Amino acid sequence: MSFTLMLMCLPTRHVPSKDEKARVVVLVLGDIGRSPRMQYHCLSIARKGGIVDLVGYEESLPRPELLEDANIKIYPLPPPPKFLNTSTPLRFVIFAPFKGFFQFTSLLYLLLYIIPPSATHIFLQNPPAIPTLLVAQFVGVLRRFKVVIDWHNFGWSVLRMKIGEHPIVWFSKFYEKMLGRGAYAHFAVTNAMAKILKDTMGIRGPIQTLYDRPPEHFAPLDARTQKEFLESHTTTAPHAEAIDNGRTKLLISSTSWTADEDFSLLLTALMSYDRHASGANFLKHDSVPSILAIITGKGPLRDGYMATIEKLEFQCVTVESVWLEAEDYPKMIACADLGVSLHTSTSGVDLPMKIVDLFGVGVPVAACGFVALGELVKDGENGVVFRDGEGLGEALKKLFDPNSRELERLKMGAMRETHERWDENWDKIAAPVFGLEKK
Repeated sequence: MSFTLMLMCLPTRHVPSKDEKARVVVLVLGDIGRSPRMQYHCLSIARKGGIVDLVGYEESLPRPELLEDANIKIYPLPPPPKFLNTSTPLRFVIFAPFKGFFQFTSLLYLLLYIIPPSATHIFLQNPPAIPTLLVAQFVGVLRRFKVVIDWHNFGWSVLRMKIGEHPIVWFSKFYEKMLGRGAYAHFAVTNAMAKILKDTMGIRGPIQTLYDRPPEHFAPLDARTQKEFLESHTTTAPHAEAIDNGRTKLLISSTSWTADEDFSLLLTALMSYDRHASGANFLKHDSVPSILAIITGKGPLRDGYMATIEKLEFQCVTVESVWLEAEDYPKMIACADLGVSLHTSTSGVDLPMKIVDLFGVGVPVAACGFVALGELVKDGENGVVFRDGEGLGEALKKLFDPNSRELERLKMGAMRETHERWDENWDKIAAPVFGLEKK
């Protein structure tokens, strides 16, 4: 009865006029500030003349351009009560239904009663699929909105990594497939993912691969700007002179500190390199540079790994964990000699944004290999691919060898990647889906 009354109290449907601006509800069931691809979508829609109603959690600050754009309005989602956290498999099985119901009702209320009814599209990231796919499809039917899904990965594969093989995973896969079929259009982050959507999941709507590309604020820095930034930042200031003259190599790894990124691979590689460098320098062979490894990001496994690092007695390696603000992150990675990606992908067909960021600033990458990685990293051209910690360690020794020009060659390949930008790619592929191609 109460649900029927809620539907009866719905505002009347809006019928847009021909001259009215396109209006898109962008739905992020996550922290807006840590969802760069969806922020870029919002900025692109607004740049093309559309209006954006952005729904998501406000846990960290989004990009300043997004906050300052008059065509983008943020509608914060209320966070679930703390006792509903699902951080462990057992807590997930117990509390996930209650957390899902809380999110379902919060989203439904916001989309039906708070968001202006004049939108033409609901545009959501996936995962998470539960309950966003159900809410979006339900509201889409009531409001006659077109549902567009941006497939970053598959929710069921993320869930499987969290709780293992379980009937809930089977249900999630079935749910994702059935509700995904009802969308108006789809974007996939790789061709491999687009193929699965079409051939395995039976998606019938238009599917287009929209690769992540760096926006304009991810750009290479000249030597003088790099030096000034390194000297001004508290983490790098003590090492700035050594980095500038090549005695120290700056290695960057951005991580969410989650199970799909095995940080032990990097630890193994750094310990191997440290033994190599300290031994070579002790024997007075060619001076092997030290490494300053800066690990950026926040996540549940951070404290455990950092406690382990503090117990290690490195001679030629320093590891720092930092959280970088939005304006500092592109500058810091632009100063790096090499980026490291530990992302392994729960599905094998998504791609890590961190590599795109590094290519945007012209920095080569050492990346952990998986199925779709070749769509982004060309082994030996713009980066190197490794399979385990020992492989990464050997790559570091080779690339940082003072007698080798391999790192310089990879740097040239990474610099070629800086010509591929988000705006041009988005205008060609995504703008027509929202009716914005002529704006």
